[in-house]
Amino acid sequence: MKRAVIVLTIFAALLLISGTVLGAPRMEIPVNEFDFGYAPQNSHISYTFWIHSVGDDSLKILKVVPG
Repeated sequence: MKRAVIVLTIFAALLLISGTVLGAPRMEIPVNEFDFGYAPQNSHISYTFWIHSVGDDSLKILKVVPG
């Protein structure tokens, strides 16, 4: 009996966690790398990466660290 209660408690906890994660905001970046090819020294080049929010809640970007 105790084993069944423990298993049901763990199962209920997993359901709660998965429900929370599924409704969370998620970020999708369709193109996650770009090859600039040859770039002369001291030239200024750039590329815009689009970020889409695909979750159920608002996506908040709190910190960006360029690589």
